[in-house]
Amino acid sequence: MSGCVILLPIAITFYITWWFVKFVDGFFSPLYGRLGVHIFGLGFVTSIVFIFMVGIFFSSWLGASILSIGEWFIKKMPLVRHIYSASKQISAAISPDQNSRAFKEVAIIRHPRVGEYAFGFITSSLTLRTSMDEEELCSVYVPTNHLYLGDIFLINSRDIIRPNLSVREGIEIVVSGGMTMPQLILPKEI
Repeated sequence: MSGCVILLPIAITFYITWWFVKFVDGFFSPLYGRLGVHIFGLGFVTSIVFIFMVGIFFSSWLGASILSIGEWFIKKMPLVRHIYSASKQISAAISPDQNSRAFKEVAIIRHPRVGEYAFGFITSSLTLRTSMDEEELCSVYVPTNHLYLGDIFLINSRDIIRPNLSVREGIEIVVSGGMTMPQLILPKEI
């Protein structure tokens, strides 16, 4: 049984990696096949280089201008604009670029009952102004199904526990269903 416990994650990792390489390789392999070149992995390498070059191009002034024009057209299409907007927000949430990151920090909130906590991400902060006073609130996104579905709670910033976890660690915890949760979580030093 110990052998299965050790080999199963390794086998799954190799299988998923092999599937991914074959999947990405399939984008450019038909083009090379028509040219008479049949080298496994060449389509994969071409795809990775293509993605890299697209990233470099759209990071330039000209590429950013073309991208903004393309986004303007997409935002005019009835159904497509919602799909594009949602996928862009998800990619911004896990982006390594610090300026575009949608998830500001990891949060633990008391929810749904006293003594129970929910794991979430602070996405923004706001001020709620009533006739009596102002209250500093944070918008906390609590995923309910991996990262793309969840609930948004407006919570007083004093009621949020901010653990000493990075956003990337928080995403790993959510995607793994809590299996990568550390045994001890400490609040951030403020």
